Amino acid sequence: MANHSQFGFQDASSPIMEELIEFHDHALMVALAICSLVLYLLALMLMEKLSSNTVDAQEVELIWTILPAIVLILLALPSLQILYMMDEIDEPDLTLKAIGHQWYWTYEYTDFKDLTFDSYMIPTAELPTGHFRLLEVDHRVVIPMESPIRIIVTAGDVLHSWAIPSLGVKTDAIPGRLNQTSFITTRPGIFYGQCSEICGANHSYMPIVVESAPLTHFENWSSLLSS
Repeated sequence: MANHSQFGFQDASSPIMEELIEFHDHALMVALAICSLVLYLLALMLMEKLSSNTVDAQEVELIWTILPAIVLILLALPSLQILYMMDEIDEPDLTLKAIGHQWYWTYEYTDFKDLTFDSYMIPTAELPTGHFRLLEVDHRVVIPMESPIRIIVTAGDVLHSWAIPSLGVKTDAIPGRLNQTSFITTRPGIFYGQCSEICGANHSYMPIVVESAPLTHFENWSSLLSS
């Protein structure tokens, strides 16, 4: 859960988010090295007199042509690896369908019979003590931890986006189209997200809450809800 003084990402709760944070740090280190080199060269040229060797030098031109290509390769290779990992969906243990509406979410557990519910934001006047304002819902999505989860996202009216930062998940919900992604939670907990696509007047009032629990807890919850 993010706080007001936080400058970095939320704590990663999935392998994909861990990879994304590592790639972010890697890209920042590359950018820092580039900025340091450019500042050093600017200071060097300002303090020393220019000579013909500095203005016309094939060795320098060769370096500033090859060096950016190497930097791009250092950024592209891990980026492509993460993209392929995010698109990989291999035999999920559970399939969840999320349907965006103005301004609530409908969830369907397709592996269960008649396990469907709507998830609305709890108004501030009805919010229990200790819960987060504009983030808590009346029905949470419960999933088993350390299990591959496939989520199918669509919309029933306008564009929406199902996003949970700590899980590294963000998938657009488009009417008439099914988008899918997958994730694995590495620890139990409650993870908060919001619709990340401007979808109307109450766009900021359709939060997403995912509760990751042990398998036994999930089985008890699903049997209770479907009965």
